[in-house]
Amino acid sequence: MNPSPQIAGILCLVAGVAVFSLQDVIIKLLSGSYPLHQVMVFRSVTAVPVLALLVMLDGGLRTLVTPGLGRMLARAFILFWAYFAYYLALAALPLATTVALYFSAPLFITILSVLFLGERAGPRRWLAVAAGFAGVLVILRPGGALFDWAAVLALASGLAYAGGMILARRLGPTETAAALSFWSNAVFLTMALALALAFGGGDFAATGHPSLEFLVRGWVRPTAGDALLMAATGLIAAIGIVLLTQAYRIAEASLVAPFEYTAMIWGVLYGWIFWRDWPDATAWTGIAIIVAAGLYVLYREAVAKARGAAAGPAPGGVTSRPAPRRPSEASPGSPPSR
Repeated sequence: MNPSPQIAGILCLVAGVAVFSLQDVIIKLLSGSYPLHQVMVFRSVTAVPVLALLVMLDGGLRTLVTPGLGRMLARAFILFWAYFAYYLALAALPLATTVALYFSAPLFITILSVLFLGERAGPRRWLAVAAGFAGVLVILRPGGALFDWAAVLALASGLAYAGGMILARRLGPTETAAALSFWSNAVFLTMALALALAFGGGDFAATGHPSLEFLVRGWVRPTAGDALLMAATGLIAAIGIVLLTQAYRIAEASLVAPFEYTAMIWGVLYGWIFWRDWPDATAWTGIAIIVAAGLYVLYREAVAKARGAAAGPAPGGVTSRPAPRRPSEASPGSPPSR
């Protein structure tokens, strides 16, 4: 194995995750003054030219209309709700906590793969899934004084993302990463405009909870600086897509996928820099359990694939995917990055 493409792939992956983490920071910063639908409209409109260029470079317009168009749109619709819930959670929770709960997606993917794709998971993988959800409970602290229902939104975003990845398994080879990204952005824009029609007039009173206020706040005329920040989220998404796509194209997925978890480092770092948030001992414990469980799921998948490649196709092969990307479509089943 030539090490140069592998190293380049890792660097692209790490850079892509770092770029996407900046998007989280911007959205959280804007969540106290603007509505989510407004931020998403700016983000989606800004991303259109870059994504259109990617489509032209990755097969052309013919890749947008394929037999799998319906599934691409269904997947985009599911992913919209994943990121919608994630962004609402960002408004109320510490950044590191939101990212950690979002990384429950690999655990959900394992479960959904068994339920809907007929795949098999051995006892060690199920033990890792159980441990991962134990880590989720440690962070959630249900019934405790520090529990915030916005944490359920972050967890729901991981579940919705997993659903989108399961649907991606049904897509054929004609559905390119660029086409997936384009249609995801188109659905995001359509749904954001629908939310703007519902809430943009500011007819709903403030609720007192950051997530709900972020949802129902009326359209606000942005300052020049804030408008640039909103537009920057679209540019960040487009750049992140390019970096992640390149990472999975030039390097083996089993090698680069674990580096998706560098998002936790950025989540903790940015949370401290911008909001002076630092996870307490309980949160650190939950984060460590979730990350360890997710990495083990990745490892077991790599082992299963290696055995399958050596022995040839076998029924029940396990191919569940790991961690989460933010709205990027590096490959139809690769780990998630916001």
